[in-house]
Amino acid sequence: MSDNPPGRQRPLDELLERTIRDIDIPPRPTIIDRICHEMRREQPDLQYVRQQISADVSLAAGLIKTANSPYFGCHSRCRSVREALLMLGLDATSRAIAAISLRQAFPGSAHYERFWQASAQIAALSGWLAQTVRKPALRADDAYTYGLFRDCGIVILLRRFPAYMQTLGRANREAERAFTDVEGEALPTNHSLVGCLMARNWWLPEEISLAIRNHHDRDAIDHFESGLPAASRYLVAVSQTAEHILQEVTGASHTEEWKKLGPSCRRLLGLDDAALANLYCDGAAVIKSNA
Repeated sequence: MSDNPPGRQRPLDELLERTIRDIDIPPRPTIIDRICHEMRREQPDLQYVRQQISADVSLAAGLIKTANSPYFGCHSRCRSVREALLMLGLDATSRAIAAISLRQAFPGSAHYERFWQASAQIAALSGWLAQTVRKPALRADDAYTYGLFRDCGIVILLRRFPAYMQTLGRANREAERAFTDVEGEALPTNHSLVGCLMARNWWLPEEISLAIRNHHDRDAIDHFESGLPAASRYLVAVSQTAEHILQEVTGASHTEEWKKLGPSCRRLLGLDDAALANLYCDGAAVIKSNA
């Protein structure tokens, strides 16, 4: 089978192939290949896709739960894999399967329990914020998926480089330089690049991959002429705001990123002080419901 997802013509480049090999990026789940294969067909066989998903009980249950989340836009409640497929379509189903499979792709992931919990909360807040701020090209399901995948490169680097925990601590405390610049002093790569390559290898939409690649780049958020698509810029701004709300409400995992990126995110999303204060209050309820 070709390594090109639907709509992406170029093959995986040499950098992606080398990084997957050297950094040990988790392989793409086979079920995503099978869904994308059907997407290429003139008449996709939804019955075949349903059977493939239903063969994995946890995957089937996860898809139904994801389809019923407020971020995927189903107006009636799904009770089966068949209903979820019909309501979501193959494209959204592929993203939902990727989100469900993410944590399972990392053996011993319980070691990073706090990381996964924070990612889930940021994803939920990101999906909610996308529905709240309502910007062109910003979809709640993309914001939710992006929130889950945004920092997956951190876990990959923690597994690959034993000293990365110390680098991560320095980057979180850095008040002036970009987070990725601190990583680059100690490593041949950074978590944004690694996460972007994983997202591309897992055939997530290009807007999500680019947002992961640039989520510590203030200039990319600020300037339309940066070349970053508007959808990617909004994803970065929404997720960074979601992380800030989580930190403000819970008092946990504070970093210096909001000081560096917050003004840019607020301008892009049109958030004044009053609007941000309201988001703190409403976001607390979202955090509580996803605890």
